[in-house]
Amino acid sequence: MSVQSARRWGLVAQFPAPLKARFARNKLAVAGLVVVALFFLFCFLGPVLYSTDQVHTDLTQVNLHPSGSHWLGTDAVGHDEVGRLMYGGKVSLLVGLAAGVLATVIGTLWGAVAGYAGGWIDAVMMRVVDAGIAIPALFILLVVSAITTPGVTGLIVILGLVSWLVPSRLVRAETLTLKSRDYVLTLRAIGGSHSRAITRHILPNSVSTIVVAATFQVADAILLVAYVSYLGLGVQPPSTDWGGMLSAGLTAAYSGRWWLIVPPGLAIILVVCAFNAVGDGLRDAFDVKGRG
Repeated sequence: MSVQSARRWGLVAQFPAPLKARFARNKLAVAGLVVVALFFLFCFLGPVLYSTDQVHTDLTQVNLHPSGSHWLGTDAVGHDEVGRLMYGGKVSLLVGLAAGVLATVIGTLWGAVAGYAGGWIDAVMMRVVDAGIAIPALFILLVVSAITTPGVTGLIVILGLVSWLVPSRLVRAETLTLKSRDYVLTLRAIGGSHSRAITRHILPNSVSTIVVAATFQVADAILLVAYVSYLGLGVQPPSTDWGGMLSAGLTAAYSGRWWLIVPPGLAIILVVCAFNAVGDGLRDAFDVKGRG
């Protein structure tokens, strides 16, 4: 099979080499990508290598200091803290990634339709976005969480539905520029449909904006999960995430049990900063001005 055939069928990555080179020049972005990869390995592969019971309590192993048998000690119900960090990280990363992708998909479709349609349709759709942005996402999450107790799936849907507003504005701005390009005007002149213009021309040429927006949305979603869980309104026990671990370990920290709050706090900071660094690197790599 030739290289061209392999690329056609998706068997060879079509990520342009110059784009890789520009991304690689940003050392902070590369470091962020490494950190993200390490955390995914830690949270998803780690439990296979370091098996712990994160469901049942063991009152004989409560609040143990870090040792050879428990590398980061245990919590107030005897759960191994390293295993808890993996278990909570899996939930945080899954919810953050899924919610970020959902928000980006909704925002991309909304912004593309609004920007391409223009006129009163654009005005109405963007007024909806402006009204949504005026309401803090954390406030909406707190209200919804107070009404119902969301599971992992519910949390993903709720976060996606409150986080799509910023991507929609970014994609709309890109669409306003692209819809006046010659290839879009030519398609419309020969009778091409609006849906074809959006799916075959507008969205593919907005991929840089979409990818960068998705990266930042994942970081924001992880933070929102931590906020809500810290207030006790996130996923419920025995499930947990890093925000829930912070909430559970806050009072214990005053008793000198630092291992209950420092590891999840550092994990949140490192992952969010890493995703932001990757987003910055992708934005610079896609920037036309950097192609020189």
